Amino acid sequence: QSFKLLGFLDVKSVPCARESVLYGSLGSLVVGLGHFVATSRVRRSCDFAVGGFICTMLGYWFYCRYNLAQHRIRQRMLKEGMRNKILLESSSLDAERKQTGNERSDS
Repeated sequence: QSFKLLGFLDVKSVPCARESVLYGSLGSLVVGLGHFVATSRVRRSCDFAVGGFICTMLGYWFYCRYNLAQHRIRQRMLKEGMRNKILLESSSLDAERKQTGNERSDS
């Protein structure tokens, strides 16, 4: 089963959604309780808690998505490098083979 937040955000299948909601709720709790302890105003503390939830959730969402994009780029580069290594291995274009060949001729 999938869990949809607000009817459109599928928390189970969208990367970073689950962690963003969890960190947002923790941020909401911290900001709301902190404001309540400082001012003892319940309604205003609830407003701050909602704002803390939104800011923390969006902040972690962008942070997580950025890291995910960086990870995917590194994976793609590594995959391409491995494919090129396999294709060029033992050919005349192999850089390692050229280096070892030059060292042998110098000796």
